[in-house]
Amino acid sequence: MTTPKDDHHCCDHSQSSSVTQTLDELAFERGVWSAALNGETAKVIKFIEGGGDPDTVDNAGYTALHYSSRNGHVEVVSVLLQNRANPNCTTRSGGVTPLHRAAYSGHTDIVKLLLKAKASPLLCDEDAKSPLHKSAERGHMEICKLLVAADRTLVTLKDKRGKLPVDYVMESNVSLKTLLQES
Repeated sequence: MTTPKDDHHCCDHSQSSSVTQTLDELAFERGVWSAALNGETAKVIKFIEGGGDPDTVDNAGYTALHYSSRNGHVEVVSVLLQNRANPNCTTRSGGVTPLHRAAYSGHTDIVKLLLKAKASPLLCDEDAKSPLHKSAERGHMEICKLLVAADRTLVTLKDKRGKLPVDYVMESNVSLKTLLQES
């Protein structure tokens, strides 16, 4: 069992051990981010219908689309994209996109939605890792196939350590290594 802090690595939204919460914690819980994190579609819709901006960032620079993409909430992602959430938004710290988060977490249906909404698979985070790097390091074959189909040049992108996506694949995963070989 994971603790709330382990559930989302971007920032610490775990319950405070004191009786009072900080203003940041209260804002997160009341904002659209908590609803997106927890897959509460009705709350996300209410936020948007009330005039809320789907690209509103929390104090860590994450949007609701980042949270729902990371946690696999297809319906919330769909609602956000239908209401013009930016599929290419990047965090202030790390330069991470929702596509990075979905690819790393193995959420194939969300990767499909994001690509359909024109999320760029070529955007790299501050470590110069593309969503393909993130998916390859976790061995997500179907997502790697989708990303390579979206843009074959992804297999040639090197991160800040000089590594290609294929360099993150376990030696035993021959089929994924084959897919990611430069041709």
